[in-house]
Amino acid sequence: MTGMDQALASLKQYFGYGSFRPGQEGLVSAILGGRDCLGVMPTGAGKSICYQIPATILPGVTIVVSPLVSLMRDQVDGLEDAGIKAGFVNSTQSPDEQAMALAEAAQGRVRILYVAPERLAAPRFLDFARRADIALVAVDEAHCVSQWGQDFRPAYLGIGDFIAQLPDRPTVAAFTATATERVRRDIVAMLDLQDPYLAVTGFDRPNLFFDVVKLETRAKNHWVLSYVKEHGQESGIVYCATRKETEALADELNAAGSAAVAYHGGLGAQERDRAQSAFVNDEVQVVVATNAFGMGIDKSNVRYVIHHNMPESIEAYYQEAGRAGRDGEPARCTLLWNESDIVTRRRLLDMDSGNDRLSGEEAEAVKAGHRHLLNTMIGYCRTTSCLHTYMLSYFGEEVAPSAAAVSPAAAGDGDGPDRGRGCGNCSNCLSTFSTIDVSDLARAISRCVHDVGQRFGSGKVVQVLAGSKSQDLISRGLDRCPSYGSLHGVGVARIRDVLNQMASDGYLAITEGRLPLVQFGPKAAQTVSPDFHYEIKQVRRPKSETSAPGKVYGRTTALAAGDGEPTEEEERLFQDLRRVRTGIAREIGKPPYIVFSDKTLRDMCRRRPTSDEAFLEVSGVGEHKLELYGERFMEAIRDFD
Repeated sequence: MTGMDQALASLKQYFGYGSFRPGQEGLVSAILGGRDCLGVMPTGAGKSICYQIPATILPGVTIVVSPLVSLMRDQVDGLEDAGIKAGFVNSTQSPDEQAMALAEAAQGRVRILYVAPERLAAPRFLDFARRADIALVAVDEAHCVSQWGQDFRPAYLGIGDFIAQLPDRPTVAAFTATATERVRRDIVAMLDLQDPYLAVTGFDRPNLFFDVVKLETRAKNHWVLSYVKEHGQESGIVYCATRKETEALADELNAAGSAAVAYHGGLGAQERDRAQSAFVNDEVQVVVATNAFGMGIDKSNVRYVIHHNMPESIEAYYQEAGRAGRDGEPARCTLLWNESDIVTRRRLLDMDSGNDRLSGEEAEAVKAGHRHLLNTMIGYCRTTSCLHTYMLSYFGEEVAPSAAAVSPAAAGDGDGPDRGRGCGNCSNCLSTFSTIDVSDLARAISRCVHDVGQRFGSGKVVQVLAGSKSQDLISRGLDRCPSYGSLHGVGVARIRDVLNQMASDGYLAITEGRLPLVQFGPKAAQTVSPDFHYEIKQVRRPKSETSAPGKVYGRTTALAAGDGEPTEEEERLFQDLRRVRTGIAREIGKPPYIVFSDKTLRDMCRRRPTSDEAFLEVSGVGEHKLELYGERFMEAIRDFD
């Protein structure tokens, strides 16, 4: 039997899958052949399978370096549920528990050992590693090694040194869901990957519906409350920018009858653990959190992720939104934003003290890089093109013409027939756009920036144009400016929109710093040309979407494979099987998704297995899980029939 024959047999035996997903087979083959690897695969694409399957075949132990201390126990529980012996070593254990885990790994009783990067330099762990038969070192969340990534962690810089100290260099495999070309090069260099096999499987998540909604700050909570109420049986994450916002919104949700918990770094360790446990075990349906939450969550049935504020980068948004729909079932990712979010993000960026290991020149280069990341995030919020395409292009992935949305120019000025094309799975491709001629407004804004000497921020420029009577503006003499009141009656929101769009398009530039100033951009001179013409586009959303924020659109992996929408009968059976799953999870003290994913339950509903052989044909059912849980689920299926 060849190595790949063994790998396929293990995949079926332990995980219940008959074939590998795109990208997995090449990585597994390379690892079994002793070659270093870098796998860049989207969340939910099965990165962990790529090192877990080799670990069941290779002699010796597989060390998995992971920053996710809170996730390690769930990962180990999931592996042992599948019949694979695993363990972990981290700060949550006593010294005796750590010694026991290392002893089991050294004696070959554990195939996979999870370890936090900080632990690698500990004398006890180094002593174990030098004596153990280590076949593979797998580095999860490998982008954390790069200062150019959005989640740099200094402890990751020690992984290369750890590997260099081992008497026999094992195969090294690195995995990440978010890595631009620059970050990939950093990973290869910092981990000293030798002639690595590279697999970049693509970043698209076709089961996710992406949605951008521009709302005033006071309207955001109402939108969230409406959505959560309409999806009361589903699990979701709501990300907020501040600790105060998480607690206030969680309180509002609970008062409205939706069970929610808050999670942020200011809570005590026990409070965070309780909040996470309640969410993971489906005791509450919603967690309202800062970005401190999520990397330790492997919950596969999160059906929506809502961002209450704009994140700092596409990478951060892709990773956080990508926690929805890990099981491949339909899920929705909604970003609520407004111009205040941009101001807040720029201010936080300027206040960031950075990494004290860097020189002043290096720190400024990193900060400039972060400004670029923020600008691309702003572009995502403002674009009228396909949201899937925007993200794929950002990560350097070529998009096939059939997958790309119609360009805004091709879309025309309204509801023409061409507008129906596109991905069909984001709010932009399901919306129509009306075009507004704002040439006169743009000229007036440019003239005002000139009149005030490029010495004021956007707030003051808008006030001058609107003819504000504020005491501060009058005390500065800005009411005597030639542009004062020239756009009175237009509305400050419209003036602000046009000003910000002009900054995005290069007619204006907004400086960095604590007090950003509006200045001329490289295209400013065009605004005084007699033939200057400038338009902005406004989104007109389908009535069903504005009146019912709970609607989920879009494709699913099941539909892409040719399966139809679940019937009403299948939906009833699915709810029955969910109750069986919850009961088992309560009995064994593990999260429900570790028993079976929603995707596996959906396949049970379609196949209706009532024998061991038929049950093993269900996607995601391995031999050990058949033995542990098969009869309970088959009994529920027989009773339903």
